[in-house]
Amino acid sequence: MTHDEPDFEEAPGIAPTDPFDPFAFAPPHNDEAEAGVIGAILNHQNLIERVTTTAPEHFFHPRHETIYRALLHMYGATKKPAIDPLTVAEYLRQAGDLERVGGTGYLQTLAYTVPVTGHIDEYAEIVRDCYQLRTVLQAMLRGAHMARSRELTAPEILDQAMAQLQAAATGLGVEAEGLSVADRWEAFRAELEAGRDPKALDTPWPDLNEIVELKPGQLVTVGATTGGGKSLFGMNLASHVALTRKLPVLVASMEMGGSELLARLTASEASVSLDRLVRRQLDDFDRKKIDSAEERLAYAGNFILDDSSNLTISKIRARMRWMTASNMPPALVVADYLQLMTPEGSKASHNRAQEVAELSRGLKVLAMEFEVPVIALAQFNRNHVGRLPLVSDFKDSSSIEQDSNVIVLMHRPLAEDGSDTGPRSGEIDLIVAKNRNGANNRTVTLTFQGHFARLRSMGRDQ
Repeated sequence: MTHDEPDFEEAPGIAPTDPFDPFAFAPPHNDEAEAGVIGAILNHQNLIERVTTTAPEHFFHPRHETIYRALLHMYGATKKPAIDPLTVAEYLRQAGDLERVGGTGYLQTLAYTVPVTGHIDEYAEIVRDCYQLRTVLQAMLRGAHMARSRELTAPEILDQAMAQLQAAATGLGVEAEGLSVADRWEAFRAELEAGRDPKALDTPWPDLNEIVELKPGQLVTVGATTGGGKSLFGMNLASHVALTRKLPVLVASMEMGGSELLARLTASEASVSLDRLVRRQLDDFDRKKIDSAEERLAYAGNFILDDSSNLTISKIRARMRWMTASNMPPALVVADYLQLMTPEGSKASHNRAQEVAELSRGLKVLAMEFEVPVIALAQFNRNHVGRLPLVSDFKDSSSIEQDSNVIVLMHRPLAEDGSDTGPRSGEIDLIVAKNRNGANNRTVTLTFQGHFARLRSMGRDQ
């Protein structure tokens, strides 16, 4: 197997003849492990879900980084990817990278020579370990250069070298620019003067905006009973961000298929009966209203609806990486709904509560990793029926409460027989039960328009 020349950052000021020259030996890397990760995926594309925490830049060889980046992009681009040496070769050919990575023959070699495809987790761990060792070595070389140049005092050089080494060892990068209060103060003052956080998102409901801001890195959990409106909340919020604010959005739905999601979106945007849309029984007036909404919907390329079966945290991460690589990094992610997601690597000893806890934590990690708000829709237990919901009512796990930055509980004040009648007919309460950066135990009442698949602020023109 042939390899590219090492592409490793050369530390300034170290002569090639120096006995401590780091390039007298190759920087830490493992050719076989890198080839093993890629080869396993080329044989069994679903194995990519087990290594999505491995990033393209973790690979030492540029050709492996390019191939792995292509695999991630292909996997995230469609809910039914087709990954094998030939399809990947065609993808790389269209991107102009095929010859640079060694051609179709090299891809076939990777697929045929992988030792054991089931050991992909171990191969990926080796790749990540080598990457971390390289970052540590780079930090040490920078320290050596500072010591030789003697541009700072010895204590200053030692402090900087130790900080860079610690940052590299913890995977936080070796640069600390923009982390200090001094670096951030001017931008923070500008936000104060502007009266808002430019990174925060609003919702389509002004009363709720007075209580809750959707900030990057937040996990916002919205709970409701079956048919309680949580999917309407998620789709209405997503359409507001994608169609009104014109920002990329990902809706990952285990609850409904793509056709049903589009029917709900169309009903909400065009004010057409959801029932008639689902049954495909439209009259001329309905069609005119759909025509009027077409400009907003037909060009919503930044509104991604993923209705793949057996959605996992890794699949959502792959989709988010594909969106980012396609120059539309998601500004918001909606997962509908939490308890329907498929846990990864679940152990036989784990009960359902432990599995849901892992899913909840996984969504929180996604929010922080991509610096976007993640909206997790969640189901209540059945024993809450007939009373106001509590945060302890979430089905299968109490860890949802711990992981969430914001919790919104949805409650419809129905009659005793379960019908939408009485003095509060057509209303739904949003109870902000947890809000780390704002007021708690506040209730916002919206109009519930199930026939149009939407929630509206009270008093808004219908």
